[in-house]
Amino acid sequence: MNFTWFISKKIAFSKSNKKNLSQIIIRIGQTAVAIGIIVSVITLAIGIGSKKAIKQKMADFNGHITIKSYDSNNSYNSSKLNKENVEIDKIKSNPYVSEVYQYATKSGVIRTEKNFAGVILKGVSNDFDRNRFKEFIIRGEIPKYSEDSVNNEVLLPEKIAKEMQLDVDSSFVMFFVRENDSPIYRRFKVKGIYRTDIKQIDDVFVIGDIKHIQKLNGWSPNEIGGYDIFIDDIEMLNEVFPSIEEAVGFNNYAEKATTTFSQINDWIQIFDTNIFIILTIMMVVVIINLIMVLIILIIERTNSIGMLKTLGASNNQIRKIFINYTLIIMVPGLVIGNIIAIILLYIQKIFKIIKLNPDNYYVSSVPVYINFWHIGIISVLAIVISGIVLLFPSYLISKISPIKALKFQ
Repeated sequence: MNFTWFISKKIAFSKSNKKNLSQIIIRIGQTAVAIGIIVSVITLAIGIGSKKAIKQKMADFNGHITIKSYDSNNSYNSSKLNKENVEIDKIKSNPYVSEVYQYATKSGVIRTEKNFAGVILKGVSNDFDRNRFKEFIIRGEIPKYSEDSVNNEVLLPEKIAKEMQLDVDSSFVMFFVRENDSPIYRRFKVKGIYRTDIKQIDDVFVIGDIKHIQKLNGWSPNEIGGYDIFIDDIEMLNEVFPSIEEAVGFNNYAEKATTTFSQINDWIQIFDTNIFIILTIMMVVVIINLIMVLIILIIERTNSIGMLKTLGASNNQIRKIFINYTLIIMVPGLVIGNIIAIILLYIQKIFKIIKLNPDNYYVSSVPVYINFWHIGIISVLAIVISGIVLLFPSYLISKISPIKALKFQ
């Protein structure tokens, strides 16, 4: 067994340690390590969880990637997609693509006896992923759309439902303006109420049957406004996007969800900076406490240092002994901190105790993403960085004279 490691363990697990005054300092150091790890793990889990949750919400409504006509530009009224040039089979065969469904949008006005609101009708077809959208439903259910008949049932966002005083099974009239023609209206029935907590969606989008938009625009049943494409992992979006972009064809273009909701995406990118700052502060706190512990241990064990030098131990060997000793002391704090952090994160994940204002944060409760690789990396980095930094205060050992140390009381 390595000499320095053997002596470190003997000192660390010695029963005499319990009687030393430095034991209080050691406990303070372990507590600081535990708190630092708790804050670091929770910060990383919440930061990454928030980014994933918000990105996923954007994508679950609009698709991770959207294909539309250049003529649509940024208009809420879809222009006819040039389907013939879209290599849809190539897109669907992409191993990262999970679903593709067609859509079209058209602006209109909901009118009731007491109020009115400008909205966007997003028409979807029978390929609409009802299971993906279930998490947003707060009342009612998702309509079923078929290829054969027109369905007048729609999903209404909660905000508009409250403003219009509408609920499940209510009916309302929506007015549309057609080019070079008089306004036309359609009557719809509310089948379900949804909420995504994303203002840009909840303020305007009504989901209904694409056949209404096809008739309003004078399109054939095969003509659509675009495709919503879903991939297996939103973190792979930048890697998958180029291959999708190559298959959209002439006069069409592909757009990522992070581009469609660019303001939200820019906001969540700030999370990376915040995570880095908090992790850095916690690491500094841990290191300062460990340096303090090491210095106190060196002072307390001055006689032992003198004895080891007298017996022929080099300064480097003694330094390694005390650095190993300090890192062994650090381990209980790491373990306890990780356990507490994981328990707290699971409690939040399951019970969603801490709530947020969705108008400001786009989510109604604090989201967490628990990744044990991340937790392990934080712990390993804490040990490695601490071990490197502790090299500097350990140079005090080389200043200790064996003769004076043996006389030290």
